[in-house]
Amino acid sequence: MPHMDAALHSSPPVESPPASPQHQRQVVQALLRHLPAHAVLWTDTTTTAYECDGLTAYRQRPMAVALPETYAQIQQVLQTCHALGVPVVARGAGTGLSGGAMPHARGVTLSLAKFNRILAVDPASRTAVVQAGVRNLAISEAAAPYGLYYAPDPSSQIACTIGGNVAENSGGVHCLKYGLTVHNVLKVKGYTAEGEAVEFGSDALDVPGLGLLAVLIGSEGMLAVTTEVTVKLVPKPQLARCIMASFDDVRKAGDTVAAVIAAGIIPAGLEMMDKPMTAAVEDFVHAGYDLSAEAILLCESDGTPEEVEEEIAHMRAVLQQAGATAIAVSQDEAERLRFWSGRKNAFPASGRISPDYMCMDSTIPRKRLADILLAIQAMEKKYGLRCANVFHAGDGNLHPLILFDANDPDELHRCELFGADILETSVAMGGTVTGEHGVGVEKLNSMCVQFTPQEREQMIAVKHAFDPEGLLNPGKVIPTLARCAEYGKVVIRGSRQGWAHPELPRF
Repeated sequence: MPHMDAALHSSPPVESPPASPQHQRQVVQALLRHLPAHAVLWTDTTTTAYECDGLTAYRQRPMAVALPETYAQIQQVLQTCHALGVPVVARGAGTGLSGGAMPHARGVTLSLAKFNRILAVDPASRTAVVQAGVRNLAISEAAAPYGLYYAPDPSSQIACTIGGNVAENSGGVHCLKYGLTVHNVLKVKGYTAEGEAVEFGSDALDVPGLGLLAVLIGSEGMLAVTTEVTVKLVPKPQLARCIMASFDDVRKAGDTVAAVIAAGIIPAGLEMMDKPMTAAVEDFVHAGYDLSAEAILLCESDGTPEEVEEEIAHMRAVLQQAGATAIAVSQDEAERLRFWSGRKNAFPASGRISPDYMCMDSTIPRKRLADILLAIQAMEKKYGLRCANVFHAGDGNLHPLILFDANDPDELHRCELFGADILETSVAMGGTVTGEHGVGVEKLNSMCVQFTPQEREQMIAVKHAFDPEGLLNPGKVIPTLARCAEYGKVVIRGSRQGWAHPELPRF
């Protein structure tokens, strides 16, 4: 994990002055009318644990933390904060990596941690109804007796909550075949900023009127507070096998990803790791990775034994033709899990070799995978920092982990520049600044590069329609026009003008 004491000196990208003691007392007293004393935290010692999420480089203590235990209490907290004009930041497990759950200094952090019950599992309809604080992996554990599981599997699935998954539209290593959160959720219940009960989606295949479920999923807690989620479950495949392929050149590995998809194969998982990352994870979990390879690919097939045998043979042929220097195919479930163990532990493995890391999350066309890896290698020299890379290669979702020491202000600054360079190079290559980790506060400046002022005004209009007072998770996701003007990199009338770093190549 990133160093927990490293960035106490760092100012958050969105900084707000703390509340006055008088205002804090007023808000705390108002909350205590609806919550028991143990469910309201407001001292520095009790709120410090909530000062950041997985993006530990930026920290800010909330004015207060509310830990409701019933839906009525959630509603009362929101109604109280709305009446007082107090911002609210909903929080799940705090595993997010973009600062989406970073508190507001004059706001209330609303924890959904106590809403951790699985309300129903219906094997006939292949659905489960769960509260927002239920862990991702717990859904699959509850569905396992019925031969079912919940497909989205982010690396943090042992700890992350379904409410957080809804907020970020999380994916995972199997999202290429099974989709993101938005493809695996039928219905979401919650409350607006005013405390009004709302429901998005339906138990049926369609909804009357506008279908707003996809607007809510991925909105990072800016439109409503999620309390219950109805998820789709899928049958466990009869068999799954994984290919581990080594390459002596990152361009060969990147081009192979495009070749696999071009061959009409949709693997259950298609992941890529570069040499620094494989070295880090091999030292941590001993997955049997080829340490001499410049990059490795993990390609999984699942289905019936006959389907898997045919697809594995097809993928093996494509990999051999593309120049793989070594190919290993899992022979049993234990070996398959061992192959995946390194990929699943990429983040903690990186935490063992560096005091801190900043995990980026951009997306590019698959055909540019090698280009972005080579560009990142050049950036390592430019900014004097190491970077280990792991990609959801099948859908072009990048996770470069920039290694730095947040106790060194200069290293933190260079890390921020490095991250912005990766994001903006991704845009220049035809990609986007985010894939599955959200924007939060981390990517606010890069949003100025991705979207025109007119597009950002439309986003603000959607936010205003749900939350006219702007109290839910303010200062996140959508940069202001003034911020973009200050950043000096603004998209104008569809052409990107004045935004590129002076040394950043245009593609």
